[in-house]
Amino acid sequence: MKEKVNDKYTALLQATLTLVNNHGFHDTPMSKIAKLAGVSPATIYLYFENKQDLINKLYLEVKASFCSYALQGYSSELPVKKGFEVIWYNIAEYKLNKVEEAMFLSQCDNTPMIDEASVQEGLKHLQPLLDLWERGKKEGIIKSISPYLLYAYTVYPLSFLLAMHVKGICKVTEVDRLEAFQAAWDSIKV
Repeated sequence: MKEKVNDKYTALLQATLTLVNNHGFHDTPMSKIAKLAGVSPATIYLYFENKQDLINKLYLEVKASFCSYALQGYSSELPVKKGFEVIWYNIAEYKLNKVEEAMFLSQCDNTPMIDEASVQEGLKHLQPLLDLWERGKKEGIIKSISPYLLYAYTVYPLSFLLAMHVKGICKVTEVDRLEAFQAAWDSIKV
């Protein structure tokens, strides 16, 4: 019985992800989510209080998955540049291989739909990256600027480049990734 419950929960999250990516937050009614998930609309309310709760829970699941992927192979024992390189390349791979999830997170970054408590909870998953940057600042390796600026200079350009790749506007080669990483690093190093 537990498997069936998880299947419905997962189906609802996947349907929401697909519909939000294709139609936006506001054009994704609960009725469409239920239909795509193959459940009755009333079933949604067994798992989620309302649409806001559903969106927040989806955000937290995707953010946790993103951060887990980004931190693969990372150790706080690595030198700052090497640690950043590991995380940066993992983020690039995630955005290339998990396109739906990456698109959803990009939308979440630019909408008030995600409540502040969920945003703060999601940030906790990125703590190792924030700690790495803080160590880099203390060691005089990274510019002493806010973590939001560090993220804006290093991850947002990567997001744009990979979005162009996914749309077929440009093909991101290994050389492009090397150059993009170097540009990201150069933008934050002292």
